[in-house]
Amino acid sequence: MTTVVDPQKQEQARQYARLHRRLWLLETLLTTAYLLAWLFFGWARALSAWLKTFTSNEWLLVLGFIVVFGGLAFLLELPLDYYSEFSLPHRFGQSTQDLKGWGVDQVKSLLLNVPLGLLLLELVYLALRTTGNWWWLWTGAGVLLFSVVLVNLSPILIMPLFNKFVPLGDEHADLAERLLKLAERAHTRVRGVYKYDMSKRTRAANAALTGLGNTRRIVLGDTLINEFTPDEIETVLAHELGHHVHQDIPILVGFSTLLTLGGLYLASLALNWAAGYFGFSGPGDIAGLPALGLALGAFGLVTQPLQNLVSRWRERLADKYALASTGKPAAFATAFVRLANQNLSEVEPEQWVVFMFYNHPPLGERIKMAENARDAGSRLS
Repeated sequence: MTTVVDPQKQEQARQYARLHRRLWLLETLLTTAYLLAWLFFGWARALSAWLKTFTSNEWLLVLGFIVVFGGLAFLLELPLDYYSEFSLPHRFGQSTQDLKGWGVDQVKSLLLNVPLGLLLLELVYLALRTTGNWWWLWTGAGVLLFSVVLVNLSPILIMPLFNKFVPLGDEHADLAERLLKLAERAHTRVRGVYKYDMSKRTRAANAALTGLGNTRRIVLGDTLINEFTPDEIETVLAHELGHHVHQDIPILVGFSTLLTLGGLYLASLALNWAAGYFGFSGPGDIAGLPALGLALGAFGLVTQPLQNLVSRWRERLADKYALASTGKPAAFATAFVRLANQNLSEVEPEQWVVFMFYNHPPLGERIKMAENARDAGSRLS
């Protein structure tokens, strides 16, 4: 192997990961405290009652509540977001973005996420008002439809808001042809191979197969193209194609939908209890939004290890496909060594960390799989 895991970078990676886990814990505790405060201090009921002095329109009540409740949450979380997304990556040499660029991204995210989030919550409370105890089932179906539409439109409407995507030019024509042939062998139709300006935010590298149907395309970060060999890029992309070959999108969407339905059903029970305990007019009272957030958050936390377990299973299958379809285990191994060094990723995290946080196998495991395949191939030859 011509590329080795850098011990110094691994020490940095461990520190970086520990700080991110602490930030996750702090954010989880702060969010929980914020939601509980709205319930137990009576702020949710008070805000709902105050809004009703201006309007009785349910749609406007939801809008007004979310503006105040969500706006305060955003302001409280902003310092933590600044530290985790801007300050900390700069401290570890991962970010290339200036403060203005980070601020612009925050504004773009707000302009995108606020309307989408508001629409989703308005529809949730419409279901609560009109479908009774079956609101959770209607909401689950709506979330599924919403997710599929977003995945389909993301490459052409959402992702270009944050990055510039251009087809690979003549300079990388051979690489584009190689990747298109790889997709063809995987019976995957793509609309082309695109490069995007990942380097304007980070030194990390990445590649993806995005979109569905006529919006599906291969996208490569310029950091990947600049730092990785064509063989390494091919193995990284082959992994992404492995998800298509193994039907991971419908499998994971189906699994996620079942979990969502389970979480929403339990949330409906929690919301019925909270309505009686805190004196809401009913489950459809917008004052119960903090209780809904707590219930869904708790369910997500409890089921996170299960989701990660299923995801790691599918990722291993995609790795095996990449090794088999390219026949380049050495390039696969060096690609993930480069990712460990360039992205400051832990190669051998603790098992409890993998259990709780990793939706991909640890890089050390993936590198070892490739090395074993390389050694097996050497013995056969």
